[in-house]
Amino acid sequence: MSHATLAAAPPLNPAMREEPPLPRPDTFSMAKDVLDLLRSMLIDVGSNLLPEIDDLLAGRISVGEVPEARRFLALQSFGVWHQLIAIAMEYEGAQYRRREERAGRAMIGTFADVLERARENGVDREAIGAALSRLKVQPTMTAHPTETKRVTVLEIHRRIYRRLTELLTRDWTPHEVATLKAALRAEVEVLWLTGELRLEKPSVAQEVDWGIHFFDEVLFEALPSVVDSLDHALSQACDLKAPETCLHFASWIGGDRDGNPFVTADVTRQALARYRETAIGSYRAILGRLAADLSIGVSVVSFSPEFRSALDGLLAQCGSERVGIEKRNAGEHFRQYAAALACRLEATAEADRGAAPVATPFARPAEFLRLVQTLREALRETGAPAAAERKVLPLERRLRLFGFHTVALDIRQNATVVNRSLAEILSAVDGRAIAGPEDPAWPERLASALRDEAPDLSGLELSDETRDLVALFELLAEARRRDPAAIGAFILSMTTSAEDLIAVYVLSQWCSGGASGIVAPLPIVPLFETIEDLRASHEILDTIFSNRAVRRLLREAGDRQEVMLGYSDSNKDGGFFTSNWELAKAQVALKRVGHRHRVEVSFFHGRGGSVSRGGAPAGRAIAAQPIGTVDGRLRVTEQGEIVSAKFANRGTALTMLERLVGAVLDHTLQPPDTARPDEIGEYKEAFEALSGLSQVKYLDLVRMPGFIDYFNEASPVEELGLLKIGSRPARRFGSAPQNLGDLRAIPWVFAWSQNRHMLTGWYGIGTALSSFTGVRGEPGRALLQKMYDTSPLFRLVIDEAEKLLFQADLSIARLYADLVGDPVAAANVFRAIEAEAKLTEEMILFLTEERSLALRFPEFRARAEGMRAQMEGLHRLQVDLLRKVRAGRGTNEARPEDIDALLMTIHVISGGLGWTG
Repeated sequence: MSHATLAAAPPLNPAMREEPPLPRPDTFSMAKDVLDLLRSMLIDVGSNLLPEIDDLLAGRISVGEVPEARRFLALQSFGVWHQLIAIAMEYEGAQYRRREERAGRAMIGTFADVLERARENGVDREAIGAALSRLKVQPTMTAHPTETKRVTVLEIHRRIYRRLTELLTRDWTPHEVATLKAALRAEVEVLWLTGELRLEKPSVAQEVDWGIHFFDEVLFEALPSVVDSLDHALSQACDLKAPETCLHFASWIGGDRDGNPFVTADVTRQALARYRETAIGSYRAILGRLAADLSIGVSVVSFSPEFRSALDGLLAQCGSERVGIEKRNAGEHFRQYAAALACRLEATAEADRGAAPVATPFARPAEFLRLVQTLREALRETGAPAAAERKVLPLERRLRLFGFHTVALDIRQNATVVNRSLAEILSAVDGRAIAGPEDPAWPERLASALRDEAPDLSGLELSDETRDLVALFELLAEARRRDPAAIGAFILSMTTSAEDLIAVYVLSQWCSGGASGIVAPLPIVPLFETIEDLRASHEILDTIFSNRAVRRLLREAGDRQEVMLGYSDSNKDGGFFTSNWELAKAQVALKRVGHRHRVEVSFFHGRGGSVSRGGAPAGRAIAAQPIGTVDGRLRVTEQGEIVSAKFANRGTALTMLERLVGAVLDHTLQPPDTARPDEIGEYKEAFEALSGLSQVKYLDLVRMPGFIDYFNEASPVEELGLLKIGSRPARRFGSAPQNLGDLRAIPWVFAWSQNRHMLTGWYGIGTALSSFTGVRGEPGRALLQKMYDTSPLFRLVIDEAEKLLFQADLSIARLYADLVGDPVAAANVFRAIEAEAKLTEEMILFLTEERSLALRFPEFRARAEGMRAQMEGLHRLQVDLLRKVRAGRGTNEARPEDIDALLMTIHVISGGLGWTG
């Protein structure tokens, strides 16, 4: 679990206080009793197979001292222990939240806290209502989970969490305590004996099931509860109602084609069917409970003629099932109504499977929703308002949030592939070769294609790649005609020009089969990833908005344009500081372009789990966005181990989602005409200077002679591909290891974390700060101090860099540097990293006025310090195994047991750090 998962975010008001934020609760220390309990159980169940387990966990011996025959078990013990630590911290975090609420204290970031601060800041009821009307938050599960845990292991975690809660939150007799501890021990035993590593890479279908697991277990219930919590807080604060559809989930799993040849149109069709099946199935149990609970009969109450008529119409659509429903529930009209709903729901599922149902399927989820609303109103009219609110309203809310689709499935593809396919189609249509973006006539041909009537593509001879892309767009049109909510947007990665976007519009229009006349045009979302593309993004959008054909399509879509921002590649491209500053500037520029064209621009933040991929605590990250850029609407990616850390248990999921929605609402309530110091005057000038200095230093490093060889050889980046944690390759186009441009950001960050350099989260910052103060002297030092105290963005960047630098360990990093074949190049690269780390630490401590790093993050620091001895042994073993495996010519001749142990070290080290990338 990420150290930030349970930590309370600091105040979200952009006008930061001069004093530092309140200290976060040290969940790690508070969980000591729970950790001791779980540790004793793990030692108990593991000592038979691994006699050294107690000494290993205590750090008295390293994993390298365990006999080779038990080495894999030793690694397994660390992996299980890291998972138990995460469960204990999650449990203690939930208990802490409950204690605070019982004491009447609104925790920072909750709806009550946000609304109370809005009241203190003079925000009136009308302004809150206006903000609520715009509120739309959409977490998005992505298709490249860095999660190394299988669904089987996640289910065991859930059972352990439940057993802990059952044992520790109630008073039991000694015998009952012994029974509950035995049950908990049994689950720890199962976890200990369950293999953690995947034997095969997961298929896309298995990744879809991985995502669905969180909905089945938690999110179907959690999202309506979050809406209910917001409704309650609003009723207490200002007598307003929560918007019922302010929170939705989207997903890339099953739709992310970028660099993944396994995601075909057929695979996407299967994913859509699986999501639909899951949503429909989620309503069965609720309807069953309603049919059992609503035993109100005609002998006690009278039913309105309107409800009797609605019941009769509903039963009439149940076919031959009607007689049985009426006979089973004679005189109990609400039970009959719920049973009839269940009958038609089952008919809907049967029709989807290709069967001929007896009853009439629901044509749309909206029809189902209207019938459920009729039931709730009838209950209120018959004198059962409490039953209506507690039993039926949750179903109504779930239907609004999940419909028959569970998630809005996004499609993502690379602009290179789209342009290549469209060039092939245009060449076939025109009867002459068209090279694509390199062709001078390409912009004009795209413009005419968008104006022209769609040609018949069915008879064209096309490559398999192009034919599948055409099939995809045809599927999207078909799926949107059936259920518009089932499809989210088309994300175009590596967007570098307006023509890239127009190419997608052409394909969408040509393959829609008339769908555009029935539903709004498919949203096309540019993804700006590199520093260069972020800087050009406002010009690209300006060109697109000036295109009459595109502008007409945008008007049909409600004058909205979503833009996705890439934290990962911009970091790889320019370093941590520059990435953050360019992302902030791009948002301001894009918003201005939108205002000029009267298009509402909203942002989709492509954040990863690690700090260097944007994985800062959500509340602080949102608070640091420029004023006016959120405006009620925000999408954000949720990836891999972050998904399980946030959404594996109901209590944690409720907290994480409330803080996310609360942060968006809080940012939206800030006056739109106020500019923070980040965006004007000397602060902006300082950011520009620091960003330039940081980027130059970062580029000096990555362009050093031998740096790419250093990266490949001083990390397990090549061996990561053997770890079966995702369906897609590590490189988009299968390029050679010498090409960092095509290397995905996940293995880039993952590798630098495995070798404990962590440079993706801090490198260049020390030089930037030092050079800035060196040139400007004491006024420059005073300005940086002032920025640290008052600028949310600067504070966020420095704090997150501080945590990453604290996690870096250059004594361990030196062991990996010794793996590099060219000792001279290795020494030069390592010397540069070592010097920058020392300078960055010195400059961060100057800003924080602390004596050492991470003192302000006690939970994070306590966990890292508690694992230091274990982690050092794991890294030494990994370095030794890398030598052995590489000496055996990679995996071709290396011993299988060495390969398995190496993969296990990768898994366990990522668990100890709390994230993979």
